[in-house]
Amino acid sequence: MISYANSLGIAKRPQDTRVVVAMSGGVDSSVTAAVLREEGYDVVGITLQLYDHGIALQKPGACCAGQDIYDARQVADRIGIPHYVLDYEGKFSQDVIDDFADTYLRGETPIPCVRCNQRVKFRDLLNTARDLGADALATGHYVRRVQGAAGAELHRAIDPGRDQSYFLFATTREQLEFLRFPLGGLTKPETRALAERHGLEVAAKPDSQDICFVPNGSYADVVAKLRPGSVEPGDIVHVDGRVLGRHRGVVHYTVGQRKGLGIGGIRGEEEPLFVVRLEPGQRRVVVGPRRELARSVVTIREVNWLGPALAPGEGLEVEVKLRSAQPPAPAVWRLGADGTAQAELHEPQYGVAPGQACVVYQGDRVLGGGWIAGTGA
Repeated sequence: MISYANSLGIAKRPQDTRVVVAMSGGVDSSVTAAVLREEGYDVVGITLQLYDHGIALQKPGACCAGQDIYDARQVADRIGIPHYVLDYEGKFSQDVIDDFADTYLRGETPIPCVRCNQRVKFRDLLNTARDLGADALATGHYVRRVQGAAGAELHRAIDPGRDQSYFLFATTREQLEFLRFPLGGLTKPETRALAERHGLEVAAKPDSQDICFVPNGSYADVVAKLRPGSVEPGDIVHVDGRVLGRHRGVVHYTVGQRKGLGIGGIRGEEEPLFVVRLEPGQRRVVVGPRRELARSVVTIREVNWLGPALAPGEGLEVEVKLRSAQPPAPAVWRLGADGTAQAELHEPQYGVAPGQACVVYQGDRVLGGGWIAGTGA
């Protein structure tokens, strides 16, 4: 009987511990597989084909493109592990791409990478890993899994510049018990150094910058292709009711946007204008001065809670992150009914956009989060 835990916190010898590694073809997941293989684990690499391979080959900046599948296989051969490519195109199209288009049409700003983690990688791929007899699913995300008194906890990565915890808020308690994140305690330079030491050809490979199915950054073009006839022009309206111009479609705009409005300034008024809200039903983009963006209350739907038990309406002092690039803001968090919650901000925040995530922290620990449904002054 093994009475100790291995480096993954599993009470087995590494050679008796099967770990499926989600291999995207990038340096992070490649190093994850190489490090675990070096430690003696029974490693199986899996790469997901998420959209048409022929199209993917023309998208070098996309994380799941054809070149990346090839790179993942080369790494697997280099470190001596089995590697499989699974066709998840149908799942990805339905659960991520369609959701992306529909979210934009509702006048919201989606985060498809969260949906991909939530609905494809940490649901479907995790189940596949279990079917393969794995003891854990490991990924190259920069986030830490910490064993707490009440079970596994999700924490920020050691390197704040690489931390990806905002995009993993939807990870459930059950999933977190099965998941492992070996890179959470490393910096990116340390990861690349490990890739070089293992002789991986992807050691200097650039990080992907685009959403994998929108490699040229034209979100509106994707929505127009998926939902023909849905991207219609309309009025750009000031919060006081004045019509200032026309737009090419609500999907071209997001709350808080200042540049690219195409209306210039208002004669006699020096304040710059920002997108304050979107009204897709009326095909209107509403703009106003920055003060109109101030929000003190945020309502949240589809909450995933990893924190302590709270009675409905009970307040908890936390910090909330309302966009991936913004610092956390102090707030009081209150859980509601039916997967909802409310964040009462100590200081007003600007550019809070429906469709983005509200992620809850206490220090380095992620307590959960949900999708921004609305705001109040």
